Amino acid sequence: MKQGIMSNTRVRILFRKRGTNYKPTRTGERKRKSVRGSIYGPDLAAIQLRVVKKGEKDIDGVTNVARANRLGAKRRNNIIKTFALDKKKDDVRQYVVRREIKRKDKTFYKSPKIQRLITETRLRRKKLHKTEVKDRYKNTKEAHEKYEKLLSQYAKEQKAKKHAASAAAATTAAPVKVVAAAPAKVVAAPAKVAAPAKAAAPAKAVATPAPAKVETAKPAAKAKAAPKK
Repeated sequence: MKQGIMSNTRVRILFRKRGTNYKPTRTGERKRKSVRGSIYGPDLAAIQLRVVKKGEKDIDGVTNVARANRLGAKRRNNIIKTFALDKKKDDVRQYVVRREIKRKDKTFYKSPKIQRLITETRLRRKKLHKTEVKDRYKNTKEAHEKYEKLLSQYAKEQKAKKHAASAAAATTAAPVKVVAAAPAKVVAAPAKVAAPAKAAAPAKAVATPAPAKVETAKPAAKAKAAPKK
């Protein structure tokens, strides 16, 4: 049922703004939808209502009967708000609404389980969980560093192996150049002929003493010739 539509049947309405029964996905979008009018009719099987204001007369079984609150608040913060408790001093578990149930000659009490209750067990469990998360992060980081080192080492080995294989392939593929050796120049050195043996020098004759000169008396010298004119 759409408020503002004065009809007791279904009507096709062109919607252009966001509201009940329609949510546009883009700016300026329009869509025609079928909605039920706000007037009650015989086609309605069930109606959910809430009493907002009490009239002059009571409704039998509704407004003239006092009904106790069967269920109380279940969440911790809602219990604190309901009973105006102090979060640090008051124990929330003492203020839970309990129901009394009687079966034959026995009486039972039921109370809801408090949600979001902070206890020592919860704090200890939270601390343990936090420690586990830190340890897990630390182990993961160490494992990642080890893996990076191993990967780097493997890459280096593969690179060296590839380089060695390429070098070996290059050496086998290239033809070997055979350079003929130049004929050795054989220079026959002339055989050295032994020098002839030197003839023995003749023995030096021993000089014998010369015979003594006999001086003879020279004749007297002639008169000197006159000088020529």
